Amino acid sequence: MSFHEVSLPARLAFGSTGGVERRTEVVTLASGHERRSTPWASGRRRYLIGSGLRSLDDMAVLTSFFEARQGRLYGFRFRDFADFKSCAPGAEPGPVDQEIGTGDGVTTQFTLAKAYGDQMRRIAKPVEGSVRVAVDGVEAVGGWDVDPTTGKVTFDIAPAEGAAITAGFRFDTPVRFDADRLEITLESFGSGRMVAMPLIEIRI
Repeated sequence: MSFHEVSLPARLAFGSTGGVERRTEVVTLASGHERRSTPWASGRRRYLIGSGLRSLDDMAVLTSFFEARQGRLYGFRFRDFADFKSCAPGAEPGPVDQEIGTGDGVTTQFTLAKAYGDQMRRIAKPVEGSVRVAVDGVEAVGGWDVDPTTGKVTFDIAPAEGAAITAGFRFDTPVRFDADRLEITLESFGSGRMVAMPLIEIRI
């Protein structure tokens, strides 16, 4: 996949808007009843950034970042400050925040995930150094490793059968620009205005 393991500078995200989208197909029957289905197993995030920027220096940073990604070509990391932890936004991640699997005595690799009710979201871009893991409620201080580019946790020894594997973490959302053009209006020698730039989450 065409992805750069770099993060959009946090200050460029201030004033951004965004949220989750779903795709639902609705068929209305002659009786007036509906049949609803979805081809998507999980939601997809969309964002608009840049509309709050006024400094030409910040716009230059965003322009440079956009050029380095070659517009829509390469994905990158984006910190969604409304949803970037395994716990509530105001709390600190702990090792029992999210269940990521159950031991069977053989499997050594588990994938980070976050639950939204009964919907699971795979977390592929954890923040390096933020992941904490527990086995049956006891934090594992060693004997495992995590790949920050895939979100896969690998144990040196397979957890025992029936053991609950949990984790806590911070994470980024993998996104790409959803336009190949940046538009900036010069308003004075030191300030300007930028048309909002869309970002869209990509599947990893």
